[in-house]
This record gives sequence, structure tokens and C-alpha cells, in this order.
Amino acid sequence: MALVDVNSFYVSCERVFDPRLAGVPVVVLSNNDGCVVARSSEAKALGIPLGEPWFKIAAQAPGWGLIQRSSNYELYGDLSSRAMELMGRFAAWQEVYSIDESFLGLVGSPQVLSNQGGAIRTAMALHTGLPVCVGIAPTKTLAKFANRVAKQNPAMGGVCNLDTMPAAHVDHIMARVPVTGVWGIAGRLGKRLNALGVLTIADLRAADPLLMRRKFSVLMQRTILELRGTPCIELDTERADKLQMIFSRSFSTPVTTVPGMHQVMSLYAQAAAVRLARANQLTQSMTVFAGTSHFHRSASSFPSVTVRLPAPTADPVVLTRAAVGALDGHLVEGVPYARAGVMLTDLSPAGYQPQFDAFVTVHERRNIGELLGRVTDKFGATSIGLGRAGLSAPADWTMSRRYSSPRYTTDWAELALVIAR
Repeated sequence: MALVDVNSFYVSCERVFDPRLAGVPVVVLSNNDGCVVARSSEAKALGIPLGEPWFKIAAQAPGWGLIQRSSNYELYGDLSSRAMELMGRFAAWQEVYSIDESFLGLVGSPQVLSNQGGAIRTAMALHTGLPVCVGIAPTKTLAKFANRVAKQNPAMGGVCNLDTMPAAHVDHIMARVPVTGVWGIAGRLGKRLNALGVLTIADLRAADPLLMRRKFSVLMQRTILELRGTPCIELDTERADKLQMIFSRSFSTPVTTVPGMHQVMSLYAQAAAVRLARANQLTQSMTVFAGTSHFHRSASSFPSVTVRLPAPTADPVVLTRAAVGALDGHLVEGVPYARAGVMLTDLSPAGYQPQFDAFVTVHERRNIGELLGRVTDKFGATSIGLGRAGLSAPADWTMSRRYSSPRYTTDWAELALVIAR
């Protein structure tokens, strides 16, 4: 089992097409350039914490030589797709775990696997420009641990294979890493474990699996067994089909009218329909939500409504009507809504089970969702839309990205320029 993880993914994506960012402190900001969501190692060395509001450090940034970038989701998503496809070429099985991580099933002797880890790093640097670390071990939990070791020990060259390390060396490292360094164990759970005297990864590995199951859950038992080298969490190559799908954004300026929120819901529902079409999935349950800023206490409103659809669908017309209609009667005119979103659940693969003709809409037969995606990919987000989502220019409430880099790989007008001298 190998875990391949792109180092400082957002920052690394920014550096691919702008080599001037190499070796300098860089931060990537959240929606509307609010907070720091990604940092280069140089930015971490400055003591900038994750989640730090940009306005607090903006004045000091020039003195530090700190460069800021708005989140460029189009670039990150495209480079992620390229990276995952390339990683998959080296594996017998693959589970894309997140935008920058992938579990791979590898076959071979320990030395062969270490060589494969090095080959993955070389190929990723050559074909995508993204730096990765590779952790190799018998289980997913140990592979995550090995990846952490590879990141924190530059002498390893970005690859850590636990099977090639002396057992005493592995024990020594585990005894020095806090238990919160284990995959799936965060602060609150870590505190509960600390109260029982489980302070390090080595302590957790030595704990009684059955006793820990009774005190916590079966997941804790599996984690302990995985730390001992017994696989309990299999590769899930169909993981993407089991997840919910969310399209959510904060607004650069509040939306204060009901018609304005209807426009927002129309745009978000159609964006979600495009994602369904690309993933070849259908949904039968939609949750629509909106909210005011938590700092705006005088007029707070957080409506959330779940709608059960008559049949599994990816029809943008059906989803738009459901999204707009769901919040009718729940929105308050004049209230400054700061965010909204659409969440699709109960997903299933398209064509997985036959549908009665009465439930198949004319828009699905014509693949309107796929068509919307193709047109917007080629001509831009405002080039086409259904109903209120048909915009000639971005609405004034759309997300602000003042420091955004070009969408080098997804927009013809923003292709990188190469000058030969």
C-alpha cells in the first residue's frame, strides 16, 4: 500500500506556472480572500498559522517578502485530475482519497516498491511539476504514517518504505510522534486517549484492541490493528460514488433580495448538475441551505431544506426547480445572506438501474447537463444558463478573488505564454 501526497498542494500548483514563487513564502487565501488556507514551508517558518485572517498580516507581507494568491479552484482541480491519472499508471488499484492524496495498491519486493516510489516522484515532477512524498507500508494507516515520516526527513528523498527500515528504527519514531499524528485521530479524540495514558503512536499500537473498542469504537480497534500491520481498511476504488456532492460559496457582497437568492440557487443547482454529469452520477436527495454572516447578529437567518426527488436524476432543470422552490417561504426579504449552497446525497451511478420512461425527463435524454458543462468549459461560466442562471456577466455577489493567478490549463484566454530568446 502506498500513499502519494502532493506537498503543499495549493502552493505547489501556483508554483508550477510561476517559478518566481519557488523558495519564497507563499500563502493561498480562502473564498473572498478571507483567511490563509495553504502555506509554503517558508510561510510556515514565518509563524503564519493556518486560518489567519489576511487583513491581519496584509500590512506586514511586503516586509516579509510574502506573496498571496487567491484560491484558483479551476487550476487546482485540473492539476489534481492530471496528477491522479498519472499516479494510477503505477498501481494495480487506486483510491483517490482527496484532491491531493491517493492510495495505490503496489505489488513487488520491498526494494521494488521503494524504486516505484522514486519513479512516481520523478514522473510527477516531470509531467505535472508537482512535488510529492510517498509512504509505503502494509496498511493504509501505516502508509499515512510513512508519508509523514518521508515529509519530515528530507534525507529520505521523499520516499519512506517501512518494510525497508529496521523495526527498532520504526519503534523509535513511533515513540516520539504524538498520538494525534495517527490518521483519523484529531485533537478531541487525542485528549481522551492522553487521559488514558496513550500519548504516542507507540502507546496506541501497544494498547489492547478489544478494550479500546469498548471504550471508543470499532474504528479505534481497526486503527490499532493497522498500526500492527494487519490490513483492516481496504482500498475503496469506488469511494467517489459513495460521497455527497456539495457546491457552496460565500458571497463577496451580501444578497438581500429573494429574487437574488433564487438566482444564486439556480446557478448552484446547475453547477451541481454539471458535476453529476461529469461524474456519471444521479442524485435523489438535495439539501439547499443559506446563511447570514455569524458576525451579523441583528439579522441572522440560516434556512436549510432537504428535498426528496421523485427519481434519481442529473437533470439541471429538475434540480434548479427543486433548489429554487425548496427555500420559498424560508428566505427573508432584506436579510443580508452571505453564503449559500446545494448538497446532493443518495448518489448512484447513471445507468446502474433501469428507470421507467415516466421518470426520465426530456432534458436528460438530450444530456443537457453535459451540454452545459461543455459550453461553460469552452466559453466561460456566464456563457450559458437556464432561467435566472443565464447571466451576461458575473453577478456582483460572486466570489472575490483579487489576487488570483491565471487559469493556465482551463481557459484559452489565460494560457501560459512561453517566450523563446
